Amino acid sequence: MPPRVGPRAGQVPGSQQCLRISRSGSNTRQSVAGQRDFSQSTGQQFHATCKNDTRLRRNMFSWLNGPGRVFREPLHGSTNYLGAYDRSGNLLRLRYGAEQENEEEDKIDESKLSDEEKAKRIEEKETKEKEDRHKMPKERASDLRPYPLNNDFRSQSILSEELREELYKKIVDEKVDLSTVSALYGVDMRRVAAVVRLKAIEKNWVSEGKKLATPYAEAVMQMVPQTHFNRKLLEDPKKNFSHESINDLPVHPYTRQQIFYPTSESRQFTRADAAKVFSPTLLSADERIPLSELIDIEKDAINNVPREERTARIRERAEKKLAAKLEKERKQKEWEARNVKVVSNQRWNFRFESINVEEAGKDGRGRRGVGWRYGNPHHDRERGEIKLPTSVE
Repeated sequence: MPPRVGPRAGQVPGSQQCLRISRSGSNTRQSVAGQRDFSQSTGQQFHATCKNDTRLRRNMFSWLNGPGRVFREPLHGSTNYLGAYDRSGNLLRLRYGAEQENEEEDKIDESKLSDEEKAKRIEEKETKEKEDRHKMPKERASDLRPYPLNNDFRSQSILSEELREELYKKIVDEKVDLSTVSALYGVDMRRVAAVVRLKAIEKNWVSEGKKLATPYAEAVMQMVPQTHFNRKLLEDPKKNFSHESINDLPVHPYTRQQIFYPTSESRQFTRADAAKVFSPTLLSADERIPLSELIDIEKDAINNVPREERTARIRERAEKKLAAKLEKERKQKEWEARNVKVVSNQRWNFRFESINVEEAGKDGRGRRGVGWRYGNPHHDRERGEIKLPTSVE
């Protein structure tokens, strides 16, 4: 006969377990009962009964065939997020748009309108109804939330394919400078440069016969909001075609210190004066923004200047700015050729420049001093420093 396998180490036969339980006190009975309840509850959690399984499946298919059926196909020309619907599967912005139109109609008193105005208003209303019949309303801020429980996250708009193609044509075919295109279309210069590079790669792949993932790109672009190219809006001098903020002011290190600067109330204190307070060489905020010509463009738009003349002025300013930049780079190269000694190696170029100790200033905090580029902390938060002004100019 084959040998019998004995009990494992740590295991006690059932008869001995019963004896141990009967001999032990009430605490042991409670612990065993607790273990039994835990094992039973754990089994119920991981092994659902047929009744619960049927109920969950029924609820799932009930939602898929009910409110969830709107997510089977994407909305044409719009996003299709959970935050845009109520629990019954109704699009909230359709109801909101109807209520807003009713409120606007209630504000207009038709009794004060003439017969011609009434007829014209009825005709405009019918035309608008025909246009809006197959048109999806634009998304609101609350409709751009893909996660209903996260109110702080909203999906950002991306450039549509026709707008990317328009930017590429302006830069490559029409030879318009980067800053002008950024100002006209309201797209950041870095994004315009990235679009041109990616479009060039795409057209190069097409010429080489490489296959593009166009269906995948179209499917992804249907899921996010897009900024479409609108030529009528672009040609309207009273409206601005914009995709994002392009005039964000970068934080200059000179502006990070605390300064108490007294001035009289009768004096006109401008942005240029504020820049001179921080540093005599610091430019004003109007000159430090990425596109300083936006201020002049806004002035031309307020004065109703024709678009052709505005475009000509923009190009003229851009040409002057580019010429000044090239002149500055030329002078910098000439200065480096005179004062910087370059020693070339097989892998590296070592640059040596003469340094004068007196250029660091009396307190050693001059910007021409050695080590200035690695950080020069301010003393405005140290103890014992006089922060209040001692004189008024």
